Amino acid sequence: MKVIAIIPSGGLGMRVNTPLPKQYLKSKGKEIIAHTLDIFQKSDFIDEIIIAAQKDFFYLLEEIKLKYSISKVINIIEGGQERQNSVFNALKCISSGNGNLVVVHDAVRPLLPQYILNNAIESAKKYGSTVVAVKTQDTLINGNEFVQSYIDRNEIYFAQTPQVFPYEILFEAMNKAENDKFIGTDESIIVHRLGYKVRIVEGSSINFKITTIDDIKLFNILSEHN
Repeated sequence: MKVIAIIPSGGLGMRVNTPLPKQYLKSKGKEIIAHTLDIFQKSDFIDEIIIAAQKDFFYLLEEIKLKYSISKVINIIEGGQERQNSVFNALKCISSGNGNLVVVHDAVRPLLPQYILNNAIESAKKYGSTVVAVKTQDTLINGNEFVQSYIDRNEIYFAQTPQVFPYEILFEAMNKAENDKFIGTDESIIVHRLGYKVRIVEGSSINFKITTIDDIKLFNILSEHN
């Protein structure tokens, strides 16, 4: 069994208003996506890495691959209009996926702890489809300008990545979504809508997604001590 990581990296990062998409910005002199790729390069559980990105940044990804010796990157392919299109494009370039596991992880979650990656993969080997998520700790409010109601937080989670699936299940779900013109916000939604069980593995607040300028500032602070 191979474990293949797919890193969708096609986002433009409009919310950070920078010349480059946020995954290519540098922290400690190293691109954010390079920090992410390094996690998978160092993992004993990961056999191969595929990156889905905009063609304009293929040259930069090739430079990153060589500069940081990311030898597990076997393919850099063109991403699609939506995240799931990018992931599906990457799936299609896997020549013999049946029997293997696919790990999908955001390019802009560069502080993923190795133990969470390992736990997610072990869970997928044992139970099948798996999503990393964190249980909410805050009070949840439903309302618009004024409070309308409060939501019971005991069974509420915030989904993260990595998300791990048997290749056959993820391919089936992606293919069905494409045929149905269904757009999901992540892979677990796409798999779950077909009736497959998705197991939850505990994530971490450290494993946050860089979305805003404040997130970049926080990453810079945390990476100084990492």
